[in-house]
Amino acid sequence: MALLRRVHAKICRSFLSEVSKGVFCGVSQPTGLQGCIGAKRYLLSEDVIKLEDFQQNKLDIARKAAGSERDYIERFKQKLQSNKLILRNELKLFLHLCETSEHMQIAREAIYRYYMENRNMLYGDFRFGPIFMRLCYELGLEGLAAATITDENMKGFFIDVTSFNIAIDMLFIQGSYENAMDVLRSMKHRGIPFNKDTVLLAIGTFYKLNTADSYKNCIDLVEEHQTKGHIISRHACYFAVALALKQNDIEKAKSLYSHILNADHKMSQNFKVIILTMSGEVSEAVSFLSTAMKPESPFVRKPEFSQEVVDLLRLQTKDGPLQMEVEQIITQLEQAGQVTEQTLDDMLCHAPRGKMKPVLMEAKRSTSRRTLKPLQSSLFSE
Repeated sequence: MALLRRVHAKICRSFLSEVSKGVFCGVSQPTGLQGCIGAKRYLLSEDVIKLEDFQQNKLDIARKAAGSERDYIERFKQKLQSNKLILRNELKLFLHLCETSEHMQIAREAIYRYYMENRNMLYGDFRFGPIFMRLCYELGLEGLAAATITDENMKGFFIDVTSFNIAIDMLFIQGSYENAMDVLRSMKHRGIPFNKDTVLLAIGTFYKLNTADSYKNCIDLVEEHQTKGHIISRHACYFAVALALKQNDIEKAKSLYSHILNADHKMSQNFKVIILTMSGEVSEAVSFLSTAMKPESPFVRKPEFSQEVVDLLRLQTKDGPLQMEVEQIITQLEQAGQVTEQTLDDMLCHAPRGKMKPVLMEAKRSTSRRTLKPLQSSLFSE
């Protein structure tokens, strides 16, 4: 048992570590997310963030402006300083021309002014919140986004769940989990209901914080949605299972895992081996890995296991009757390319690919500000 506890602690420090290196960037860097080399840890896909569609709109508007962007921005700035009335279409155009952190400071002042002047009026179907948040996302200004969306003076301006989800996702990317919690609390305080994306972001944030309070919040959120009959995404369930393992609550991890329907998913298979091993059901874990080497059909993709997972099993069976069998199975898995260096934390903290989009237009920028990949291959086809 002492060995199991030591192995468990080692694994928790490894695959359930707080933050991978190289993800953080300063909020004031003008290059935004481009400055975060290797920043791949995000939870929402492009289908949800819709940053690419927003960038395309910006390119269209910039092309129509044809060199007059600087003059318009200067005129808008002067109008703001003169306390003149800000019209909806003026603000909309200005936001689509923003390219720097300096522009965003002007934009923040403008939306405050616009809201103060129009807070008692109906805005129709158009909402500025998601535009402002996508701009912050594009420019890497998660600090500005968090401060603005949680400001009580703007309580009636950010009324859509999309704005909050975008803000939390960018905070998650930068490892600003406490600020993400502030945004979640602000949503609760303002009565903005969580959708499935918010639940994923919330549980992912709880997982990263890894405290007794965050674990309680996680379980409460899961049970609340289960009681109401709401579906929790598989990705969110994985985070909940991982957090239960972090908190050494094996029984709860088993219970949460039992709600995951797709047992053939890579994450499901990795967690199954971990749970069996940490529960002392080593023979079952060995049997499962042995079966994974022999898929029922040659057309079925062979499952992959993290090096951390097989190391856990290897350490748990060290000097025991199953040691030789485990070593043989792991060696065969490695030779078959079924053991990956990718950590479970890396698998968890990455969104699935969104729907494919065709390349429809020539892009002004050479790289995507979200993926850091060449624009023609990723901006419209992530």
